[in-house]
Amino acid sequence: MSKFKVYITRQIPEAGLALLRERFDVSINPDDRPLTRSELLTNIAEADGVLCLLTDKIDAEVFDTAKKARGFANYAVGYDNMDVAEATKRKIPLSNTPDVLTNATAEMAWALLFSAARRVVESDRVMRSGAWKGWGPLQFIGQDVTGATLGIIGAGRIGRAFAMKSRGFDMNVVYTDEYPCTELEEKLGARKVSLEELLSTSDFISIHVPLMPSTRHLIDEKALRMMKPTAVLINTSRGPVIDENALVKALKEGIIAAAGLDVYENEPKAAEGLADLPNVVMTPHTASATFDSRNGMAVKAATNLIAMVEGRRPPDCINPQIYSS
Repeated sequence: MSKFKVYITRQIPEAGLALLRERFDVSINPDDRPLTRSELLTNIAEADGVLCLLTDKIDAEVFDTAKKARGFANYAVGYDNMDVAEATKRKIPLSNTPDVLTNATAEMAWALLFSAARRVVESDRVMRSGAWKGWGPLQFIGQDVTGATLGIIGAGRIGRAFAMKSRGFDMNVVYTDEYPCTELEEKLGARKVSLEELLSTSDFISIHVPLMPSTRHLIDEKALRMMKPTAVLINTSRGPVIDENALVKALKEGIIAAAGLDVYENEPKAAEGLADLPNVVMTPHTASATFDSRNGMAVKAATNLIAMVEGRRPPDCINPQIYSS
């Protein structure tokens, strides 16, 4: 009996590949780059299952092309690259990789916060260039973290993990979310506030919301102008949550003090002028880039795909309603 065929749109850690090769005939994009649209459609045409990445747009055209596919496993927690409504209508299961990268992403948000607050990258660049002439009392003055007000936009898994790591800095924590978060309120004394209050009172603001129509450009020019001129903005969620051109203007004009970004509105490109600013720290979407997290994502994605291809409900199904009718 011939094996099911699965296609992987880009190399993932061996921990996941090994699981898939035990059961299926596995084909993988051989190049370390996203597939073009035509390459994606060509390669998935005969696949019984697809393991895809955020860079792959999974929509009606893909479903029409991959007629044999029993499911699509996203190698990511977010799934704004997938047309969930269309897949649900066709009863095609989709999955993601929650939990395994929660702490890694929260840690990266803290790394960006400290780097931006204490001007680490800016001063590192001066030191490496040989331009430093010795200590001075007015050099590279940044923001205090201990005792500051920390604003968290989105109290989901990552937002909560990020907030809990503030305990060592005796911070005043406020958050905004659709629902109250008992954990943050009981353990940190956090307060649920409006977005407007959070923006106007926080010294540090970290974004942890999914990308949806309601969160696209949630942080726009109006929102940025609500912030303190000493505020530091951190984003490890999705790039389009921030109007990046408005952020460039705000950083140039001193409307806010600094930003730390791991995601961008039009990846892999950043908005014009952003990279030239000394008061922004930029990393290339690497919040989940730890050995444990990336291996865990690979195993989760593979486990989900195995279940879908073999006709079972995947553990991390994002459209479970297809199994209730």
